[in-house]
Parts: sequence; C-alpha cells; structure tokens
Amino acid sequence: MKARRTVAYLGLGTNLGNRLRNLSGARRRLRQKGVRILRQSSVIETEPWGDTDQPRFLNQVLEVEWDETPRRLLSAAKAVERDGGRKPTRRWGPRVIDVDILLFGDDHVSDRDLKIPHPGINEREFVRESLRELGVALT
Repeated sequence: MKARRTVAYLGLGTNLGNRLRNLSGARRRLRQKGVRILRQSSVIETEPWGDTDQPRFLNQVLEVEWDETPRRLLSAAKAVERDGGRKPTRRWGPRVIDVDILLFGDDHVSDRDLKIPHPGINEREFVRESLRELGVALT
C-alpha cells in the first residue's frame, strides 16, 4: 500500500544561541529526514510563552509535504530537535530548537504525546498569524 502524501504545518521556535542559524539548521535537517518544505512563513520574534523568564524567541511556520504517518513525522521532528542540540528542560523553558506539528492534513490525533491540531494554536497569536500568512483559514 502506497503511503499518502499529506500537507502539514510545522512550528519552529528557538531562543538560545544563534537563533537564525538554529532555524536554518532545523529546516535542513527536516529535509534530510524526507520532509518536503513547500513554503515558509516570515520569521517572527516573540516574547516567551508560559515561562516568561527567558530570552525572546524566533518563530516560523513551515508548510510541508510528508508521505508517512503523523507518528513518523513526530519521530522525525524529535530527531531534528536532538540533532540540533536540544536538551531536556522545564516545560516551556528555553530551547535551541523546537519543532511542533501544528496541523496534519485534516487528521485529528489525541494521544498522550501527540495532539493534532496542536492544542496551542488558539493560544499563540504568532502561530495563527504565521498560518494566516500561508493561507490557512482558522476557525
């Protein structure tokens, strides 16, 4: 059975080190994992969310194509984070790179470690702004 090609949206964030280089490196590593980047939003600098005692973030949303399951995309995203130097930290803490699956086609997933659509979309205006820039209509 041939895998289906799905358009998904990934959120990238970074607030440690050379933030622009971290975003570029994450995009490169995603491509190496088989993610086809179709378009990317502008990079937005934002205040930290949740845990506010940390440096400002650079955030970006990618429109991508993926030929496998959401679970495999999550595995690829976590590998990109590890390969980019992300270390375990407190919830909403500082990070070299964060890769979140925001949307995966029309799929809805509600597992312990994977929720699609991402539950933070409605709480984070910068994510909504970036999705709108890419033409995604949010309800």
